[in-house]
Amino acid sequence: MDGVEIPEYFLCPISLQPLQDPVTTITGITYERESIEQWLKTARGNPTCPVTKQPLPRDSILTPNHTLKRLIQSWCSLNSVNGIDGIPMPKSPIKKSHVLRLVKDLDLPDHSCTKALMKLEALAAENERNRACMVEAGLEKSMVLFIIKCFKEGKTAGLEESLRILHLIWNPSQEIKLLVRENQEFIDSLAWILRCKIDNHVAVKTHAMLVLQKTIDVVCQKLEERLNVDFFKEIITRVLRKRISKLAIKSALLVLTQVCLWGRNRVKIVEANAVYELIELELEKPDRNITELIFNLLAQLCSCAAGREQFLKHAGSIAMLSKRILRVSTAADDRALHILDSISKFSARDDAVLEMLRVGAVSKLCMVIQADCAPYLKKKAGEILRLHSNTWNNSPCIAVYLLTRYAR
Repeated sequence: MDGVEIPEYFLCPISLQPLQDPVTTITGITYERESIEQWLKTARGNPTCPVTKQPLPRDSILTPNHTLKRLIQSWCSLNSVNGIDGIPMPKSPIKKSHVLRLVKDLDLPDHSCTKALMKLEALAAENERNRACMVEAGLEKSMVLFIIKCFKEGKTAGLEESLRILHLIWNPSQEIKLLVRENQEFIDSLAWILRCKIDNHVAVKTHAMLVLQKTIDVVCQKLEERLNVDFFKEIITRVLRKRISKLAIKSALLVLTQVCLWGRNRVKIVEANAVYELIELELEKPDRNITELIFNLLAQLCSCAAGREQFLKHAGSIAMLSKRILRVSTAADDRALHILDSISKFSARDDAVLEMLRVGAVSKLCMVIQADCAPYLKKKAGEILRLHSNTWNNSPCIAVYLLTRYAR
């Protein structure tokens, strides 16, 4: 295939891969069926054509482009000597009756049940049409009930497959919302998966967190407020502390951030030792998006006294914040200054104020004022500096700040 240039019109404008099942939309543009179906499913608001930007309804008719497909097949045949493979024939979409037959097999003994789940997973991974058919057949409900059944019976066979299937076909429809929005048993089941011993535990627990993240997005406020400390401990000790995977850590941070909106949950999360674990995680210098999530969560937790107390108990907390300011992103700077502001206003013990000076946080605040960053960040940094200027007045950077603040 080296040296053979694929004609541009043989490529899908979305995936930039050779077309295998080309379909044309009402805007006249041809795409790979799987790519455009996924685009329409995940688009926010009213979808538009990726190329023309014209309106493209979610239920648009996708017309098979047989002419283009024959051209591609002919070109592949002519270039077969150069290592070009022919276009595989797209598989026929599954039927609802086939899905329902496989669902019935879930009541069979473990071996047959797992075999049925593996077939369902393979079908769900194939394409969007299969996943839509599965949702129509009520497979989401079947997977939720299967996971709850495993929890009640203490069985782990089939959990990995059922979690993968549920994650693949999850559709934030009214049906799934009604199914899980007040379903405490399902939440308990996912928490149980995080703590149980199971083969291939990294993949299983990662998918449990991915499903938990989607679940928390749709549960009712009453259920969120009923979450107990043990639930948070499972997430913090089993996922954050053990560094299960990047995907699991990200999902865990998003879940904690979501439920942290309710004041009582903040206290529970702090009680579960989240602040310490978040600082330890950040000290490992994770990716930027993880740092932003950590700082956002820490800022919320530090809005309560228990959170600030736990933050200050960690010997490297303020130094860690200081190091990250102006090095990650504007979002991280915003949250870091929010934390320092909370501490300076509400937990300004002498040792904490002096620690800010000793580890360079005061110097970094002065740098924010001098740096090319958002005006509101400069204002916030100045407000923090003024709060304890009497204590910090021996710092050389304070003198520089006082000399230059009016010049700017």
